[in-house]
Amino acid sequence: MFATHQHHPRQGGSAHPCDPGHGEPHRHGDDDQVEFLELHAEVLAGHIASIAAWLPVKGEPRRIVDLGCGTGAGTFALLERFPAAHVTAVDVAAEPLGRLREKACARGVAERVRTVQADLDADPWPDLGTPDLVWASAAMHHLDDPGRALRNVRDLLAPGGLFAVVELAGSLRFLPAHAPEGRPGLEERARAAAAAHYAEHVPHLDADWGGLLVAAGFAVEDRRTVSVSIGGEGDDAIARYAQASLRRVRDVAASALDPEDLAALDRLLDGDGPDSLLRRKDLVLRTERAVWAARRA
Repeated sequence: MFATHQHHPRQGGSAHPCDPGHGEPHRHGDDDQVEFLELHAEVLAGHIASIAAWLPVKGEPRRIVDLGCGTGAGTFALLERFPAAHVTAVDVAAEPLGRLREKACARGVAERVRTVQADLDADPWPDLGTPDLVWASAAMHHLDDPGRALRNVRDLLAPGGLFAVVELAGSLRFLPAHAPEGRPGLEERARAAAAAHYAEHVPHLDADWGGLLVAAGFAVEDRRTVSVSIGGEGDDAIARYAQASLRRVRDVAASALDPEDLAALDRLLDGDGPDSLLRRKDLVLRTERAVWAARRA
């Protein structure tokens, strides 16, 4: 999912995906990112499957590339949606790819998955074949030069192939507006502070993807915005996802929050505390995703 440009690993493909010795050594510090991606996949599985079901494909795609695959949320939705397809899953980081391979083996679809570790800001890209469908979910905005990446996808696609771009159309929200007690609206303020950070450090987060696709030589065939509302009634996965998400917000917004807001946020993030997010019964994941379906012009 997240094809970031913060690392520059080797480019290449996998050996047999169920080889227990395959893969690069585990790096301490990857765990939080992998946990977040796994929670994302668990919570949004139905939403991702609905987008895959909507894709205006022409015939049954046999060769699919998942760019910025993370731990495989899109990969497994596409494998289920298109049972004759093989997916090449691409990410910059070794640890999510290792988790994806483990899951592919556990689900009995390892022979339908190839993993490739590659930096999508590097040039040239590794050989990804000639796919009928390229999927990029919450990946393009991380790149230094998304326009170049879009042109690479255009050159990659088989004639008549489809490019599906899924991007953020709104921040995640979990807490009701009146929460937490004594600091209503805390999440909104914290996420606004984080948005200021991301505007500086992730400049393509709010890019005009339709315009960029056209500039890269695509014709946008369809576009839709998908609203998401999931949770309530003490959903454990939603609570853990909220905790992981707001922990990331704290990491970048702490210096911009006033001391009382920061203290209230820390109480929410304290897994053992009485005010912990993990104890709340009123968390609902609310967000929006925009989806573009494009073909070579």
